Amino acid sequence: MLKVEDMSPADMHALLQRQNFGHLGCAREGRPYVVPMHYAYDGKEFYFLTTEGMKTQFIESNPQVCLQVEEVTDPTHWRSVMVIGRAVELTKQDETERAMKFITERNPSLTPAISATQVDSLGRGVGIALYRITPEIIDGRQTA
Repeated sequence: MLKVEDMSPADMHALLQRQNFGHLGCAREGRPYVVPMHYAYDGKEFYFLTTEGMKTQFIESNPQVCLQVEEVTDPTHWRSVMVIGRAVELTKQDETERAMKFITERNPSLTPAISATQVDSLGRGVGIALYRITPEIIDGRQTA
């Protein structure tokens, strides 16, 4: 039988700093929405860059989000951390510059956000949004 145990706070933070990719969960009107997302973590807050669309609409409606980050070696050796917090769109220049510094250090090509289609199906330009998540809960589990 597979034994699963809680991760220590130090192990959770180490995993979050080692990785730069997870799954962002949002909800609006009782409807969940989960998308893969690159992120940057400064040891206190999380930052992500994305194109405007479904996830930004969900976050605007309900800023409570969940970011799940994992390391999987095989089905019996894995770690998973859940970060629950509030996503805030950054608009002030000093905040956006600081966030972009962290984001480009972790994901220099800014993929997939920058490589995504920059025009929607009607030919309109697609905007870029930059967010910060301040964690309220960080919880992790791992196989023993």
